Amino acid sequence: MAVADENLNTLVDFRHQRVFRAQRGQNGMGRQMSGRGGEDCVIRVPVGTEVVGTETAESLGDLTAHGQRLRVAAGGEGGRGNVHFKSSVNRAPRRATPGHEGDARELRLELKLLADVGLLGFPNAGKSTFIRAVSAATPRVADYPFTTLHPHLGVVRIESDKSFVVADIPGLIEGAAEGAGLGIQFLKHLSRTHLLLHVVDMAPQDDSDPVQQVRAIEAELEQFDARLLQRPRWLLLNKLDLVPHEQRAQRAARIVADLGWTAPWFAISAAVREDTWDACLAVQRFFDAERKAREEAAAAAVDLRFAAHGDEAGA
Repeated sequence: MAVADENLNTLVDFRHQRVFRAQRGQNGMGRQMSGRGGEDCVIRVPVGTEVVGTETAESLGDLTAHGQRLRVAAGGEGGRGNVHFKSSVNRAPRRATPGHEGDARELRLELKLLADVGLLGFPNAGKSTFIRAVSAATPRVADYPFTTLHPHLGVVRIESDKSFVVADIPGLIEGAAEGAGLGIQFLKHLSRTHLLLHVVDMAPQDDSDPVQQVRAIEAELEQFDARLLQRPRWLLLNKLDLVPHEQRAQRAARIVADLGWTAPWFAISAAVREDTWDACLAVQRFFDAERKAREEAAAAAVDLRFAAHGDEAGA
C-alpha cells in the first residue's frame, strides 16, 4: 500500500531499500480457528508520486494529495480447512484447499512536481532569474549554461488569498529527447502544470536566432509528449535590459511575427524586474478565469440534474 506523505520531498530513501514485503499471516489452528491476517506493508512516498508497473509501463495511479492511498499489490488469501466442507452427511471431511500467495510486482516510482506554471527554455534564457524575481525561491543563477541542475518551486503571491506555484526546470537543448543535456530528465514535471511560460533570450550572447530556439524546444516537447504542445503556452521575451531602448519594440515584434505567435506574450527583464509583475498578474487572471469556468460548468451540471429530476417527477 503506497501512501502520500506531505512531509517527504524526495525518493532518495528507495535507493537504499528496494524490496518491501508485507507481514505473513498465521497458519490456521485447531478448534476451528483461522490464522490471523498479516499487517499491510505501507510505503510512504512524497505527494506527487506516480506509480508505474515496470513490466507493462502502465500507470497504476497518481498520489496527488496528502494521505491518499493506492493498493499496488494484493496480499495472499488463506486456504480453507476441512471445517468448511463439513455437512450433515459428512461430519469429518478429509478435504481442504490451499491458499495462494500475494502479488509480487516490480514498480517504478516517478516524482512529479505539483505546480501551476512550468518554465521552459534554453539554458541561460533567464528562467531561474525570473523565478527569483517573482517569488521567494532562490535558485542559483550564473552567466553559463546548465546553472540549474535540479527543479525549483516558487510561490508567486498576488494577494493574500491569490497565488500560484511556478516550477523552474533545467534548460533544454536540441536533442534533449534523445538524452542530450539535462532537461529531458525533468520534462515529466511539466505534465502536471496548467500553463507553460516559454522563456526566450532576446539578446543571446552567441548571436543565435531566438525564433530557432523556440522551434527547437517545440520539437523536443513534441518528441517527448505531444500533449505538452497542446497546453496553454505563453512567451516571455527576456533580457529586455540588454537591448537598446530604440530597438526593443521592433525586435520583440519581429520575433512574435516570425513565430506566427497568437498566444499572449510579454517583453520583460527578469534581472531588473521590468514588467515581470505584469506577466504574473496576467497569469493570475488566467487561473481566475479557469476557476470561474469550472465553477460555472459545475453549477450548470447541477441545474441540469435538478431539471432532469423535475421532468421525471412531472411524468
